[in-house]
Amino acid sequence: MNGLATAISTGLTAFTATNLDDILILMLFFSQTNAVFQKKHIVTGQYLGFTALVIASLPGFFGSLLLPRPCIGLLGLVPISIGISRLVNSKNEDDNSTFEETQPQQTWFSSLVSPQAYSVAAVTFANGGDNIGIYMPLFANCTWQTLVLILTVFFLLVGIWCFAAYCLTQVPAIADTLTCDGSQLVPFVLIGLGILILLDSHTLEDRGLAVLTLIISGCWLIFLIRQIAERSISMLPKPETLPTHR
Repeated sequence: MNGLATAISTGLTAFTATNLDDILILMLFFSQTNAVFQKKHIVTGQYLGFTALVIASLPGFFGSLLLPRPCIGLLGLVPISIGISRLVNSKNEDDNSTFEETQPQQTWFSSLVSPQAYSVAAVTFANGGDNIGIYMPLFANCTWQTLVLILTVFFLLVGIWCFAAYCLTQVPAIADTLTCDGSQLVPFVLIGLGILILLDSHTLEDRGLAVLTLIISGCWLIFLIRQIAERSISMLPKPETLPTHR
């Protein structure tokens, strides 16, 4: 019984300590739900991202290290790219609203393969450098029984975290603030989160990783500029066609 209580308390403590910042991110996500970006995408993405964090941490249980923290820090580019993309595309939200309303209802299975769910999963995983740093030594000191108990607590708490974040967005004062300012706030939060991940993981202190970061950033910026240029060209008024006279 003491072992069971210890495993449960350890799981509660470890999860809470490493996921307090996820509440804010989840609240921002839930405040932006619509016909395309739905609550099930957020929950599914959160579980996918957290599952990836657990898998990346399991080598600690087997006594080896798979992913050094500076390499994990490269994933800070993911929320940065998502944030910048949201800033660039914010002007088209009104135009997309009509399109969003006509989307067919998706099933829970389809949400597993949706880009919306994977975007949430990518942000969750990218924000999990501290999780991996804590979970690896924690798992290394576990037996099979305690590992199963701790993981059970973890995955139960993921659902509770999502539910708590959603409930907080239903508080009138919080809901009004997030509804009015959330769409403008989310991109900057994601960009700031990505920068913090890169700095906190000491990714840029490694010359090789710093060069790789610049290469990835440059390629992505070229793609983004090309996308903006194509969109600008498509929005230009088309020349009127002159009637042909026979």
